[in-house]
Amino acid sequence: MSIVKKLEKKLKEKGATVFLTRDGDYDLSVPYTINRKRSDLSRRSNMINRSLCDLYISIHLNADTSTTYHGAQVFYDSKVKENKKIAELIQEDLKQYLYTTREAKEKNDMYLFHRLEKPGVLVEIGYITNPNDRYLLTQDNYQDKVANVLTNSVIRYFYRK
Repeated sequence: MSIVKKLEKKLKEKGATVFLTRDGDYDLSVPYTINRKRSDLSRRSNMINRSLCDLYISIHLNADTSTTYHGAQVFYDSKVKENKKIAELIQEDLKQYLYTTREAKEKNDMYLFHRLEKPGVLVEIGYITNPNDRYLLTQDNYQDKVANVLTNSVIRYFYRK
């Protein structure tokens, strides 16, 4: 959430209107629901679809049973044609400035993606199960760097559009 808040601030400083689906450490699920994760994602997607946003960026931390996986990666679906372009542009910037070797990846089986009608991507900004990524993600200067990279990616996307 601290990276999201930094990104929000930097985008607003550049003149963007930013809408967050949440502003704290909580989910949006319906109370006492059986599948909290699905309820949370459903409510988030409804908020995004009802908004006037031109682009959404869903920011997450990745995890795996192996501690060797590392680096930021962007995922997109093919439902909206612009998604691939957005994903590749952001991934290019992540590779250049955060030194990840990962590639943008199409993923059409994610619940959130099935529900969204707006252009956008999911950005996994690192693996909390990798000791180095986890350390970096807790550092204020690295969080600023991630927010700067994403801000510049968004600006580049809209200038190229």
